[in-house]
Amino acid sequence: MSQNPPIVEISQGKLKGAIWKDYDGNDFYTFLGIPYGKPPVGELRFKAPVIAEAWKGIRDASVEGSRCFSRHERTGEIGGSEDCLNLNIYTKTLPHESNQLRPVMVYIHGGGFTSGSNSPKMYGPELLITEDVVMVAINYRIGIFGFLCLKDPSLEIPGNAGLKDQVLALRWIRENIEKFNGDPNNITIFGNSAGAVSASYLMLSPTAIGLFHKVILQSGCALNFYGDGNWVALKIAKFLGEEVESEEKALQVIKNASMEELNEVREKMSVDFKASTHRHFGAVIEYPNSSAFLTKHPLEIIQSGVYNKVPMMIGYNTREAMLMLGEGPVKEVNPEDQIPWQMGLEKGSKAWETVCDKIRDFYLKGKNKSDPFLPATDALFITGIIATIKHHLVNLGKPIFLYRMSLEARLNLLKVLLKAEKLPGACHADELGYLFKSDQMTNVEAGSIEDLSIRRFVKLWTNFAKYGNPTPDKKHVNIIWKPVEEDKIHFLNIGKVLALGEDPEKERMEFWKEIFQYSPVTEKLLP
Repeated sequence: MSQNPPIVEISQGKLKGAIWKDYDGNDFYTFLGIPYGKPPVGELRFKAPVIAEAWKGIRDASVEGSRCFSRHERTGEIGGSEDCLNLNIYTKTLPHESNQLRPVMVYIHGGGFTSGSNSPKMYGPELLITEDVVMVAINYRIGIFGFLCLKDPSLEIPGNAGLKDQVLALRWIRENIEKFNGDPNNITIFGNSAGAVSASYLMLSPTAIGLFHKVILQSGCALNFYGDGNWVALKIAKFLGEEVESEEKALQVIKNASMEELNEVREKMSVDFKASTHRHFGAVIEYPNSSAFLTKHPLEIIQSGVYNKVPMMIGYNTREAMLMLGEGPVKEVNPEDQIPWQMGLEKGSKAWETVCDKIRDFYLKGKNKSDPFLPATDALFITGIIATIKHHLVNLGKPIFLYRMSLEARLNLLKVLLKAEKLPGACHADELGYLFKSDQMTNVEAGSIEDLSIRRFVKLWTNFAKYGNPTPDKKHVNIIWKPVEEDKIHFLNIGKVLALGEDPEKERMEFWKEIFQYSPVTEKLLP
C-alpha cells in the first residue's frame, strides 16, 4: 500500500481519501463525507432526496462530512447541518492493487430517528475492517427534517424522507462501490435500534428491491412500536407559535422556521420512551405516491410474502430497557406504561384494566419482581423481534439466525456511558462496543474478555456478510449456530462464552401472546 493519499474516481468526480490503521495495526483506506444526495434545503426540504451533483477537481474526503442537525447523543452539543446526505467508505484495497471484490457492509445508525450520525468517532471501522470487508456508514435525515409527514396529497410531503434517503444511499453504493473493491452483488445492511428498524423496513419496501442481499437487525425491527411515526404538523406549528387549522398553513409555518428552531421544537415535543407512547417521528404508512416508501402495514406486507427476501440475522440484548437510565433514576414499574399503544385499548376500559392487572401480576410479583428493566425490555423490544421471526418464517424462505447478547464486560457501550456497570444484563446498544471503535474505547489487552469478544462479534457479523451464515464451519468460534426452525427457535447466547439454546424467554413470550389477544388491532401480531 502506497503511503500517498488515495485517489478514487467515481461517477460524480474524484475523491482524495486517507490511510488509517485497523485494530491489528494494518493499513486501510478511508473516504469520508461523500455526498450521495443534493442538500435537502429550499424546495427539497422534507421531500424525497435527489441524487448529488458532480463536482470539478478533487474533493477532499479525508475529513468528516456534516451530521444531520440535532443534539449529539453523547456530548449534548447541538450542531450539524441540513446538508448532511453523505456517507463514509472504508476498504483494505483499491482496484489498482487488486481485482478481488469484497463483501460490503452498510451500517445504518440508530438514535430513535431523532439523533445520531455516521461519524467514525462513534462508528469507527477499525474492528470490522480486519476481516477484509468494505464498510460503508450512511447519514440520513432525522427528526422533523426526515420524518415530517402530511396527509394532504397536494402538499407532496407524504413522509419517510429519512428512509428514502437510505434507499438513495443504497442506490449510490450499488453504482459506485466497485471503485472501492466492494461487490455490488454482495451487500449486507445492518443497524442498531432505529437503524435496525430501518433495515427491517428496507426489506419490506418495494423501492429497495435488489439493493442488498442480507440483513442484520440489532435490537430493532418493523414490528417494534417505537419505530412508528405520527402526523403532527399542526402540533409542530403550534410549538412554533402559530395556531393553524390546516396542514397547508402548518407547512408554511414549518418551512419558514430555521433548522435551530425546528430542532428546538422537536426536543420540546419529545415524549417518554415507553410502549404506551406513540412517538412523533418515525415510519408512517404513506398514501400512494410516486416516491412512496411504504403504503401498507409492515405485518400485512410480511404476511403477503411480497418483499425483499434475504437471509436475516436478528437479535436483542438481555436488558434493553436499561437505556431508560438516561432519563434519570429508575422509576417504579407502572403497568400502564407497558401496554403498547398499537393495541388500541381505551384507558379505563375493561380490557385495559385486565391487561394492567395481568402485567402487574406477571412482572411485579413472583420471580420477575426484582427486575425493573424486564417489562419494558419485553414490551418495547423482544416481543416484536420474536414476532418478526415467526411471521418471516412463513414466507421468507431464507435462513434466520437469532442471537441474544448477555455479555457484561468493559466495552458494553451504553451501560458504561450510563455508569450502570454494576447492574446485571446487557443494555440497549451494548453490542456496538464490540463491533466499532469509538472515541470512548479504552485500551484492550490482548487475550482479555473484551479482545476475545471483539474477535467473536466481528467474526460472526462478517461471516454472515460473506456467506449468509455466521458459522459456516467450527474453525473460528467452535460452534455451529443453527437457523430458526418453525418448531424450534434456535438462538446463540453471546456472553463470556458462546452457548446454543432454544425458545428464548419462552414463558415471557407466551405471556405476551396472551396479552395481545385482548386487542382486536394486534391480536394476530404474535402467532
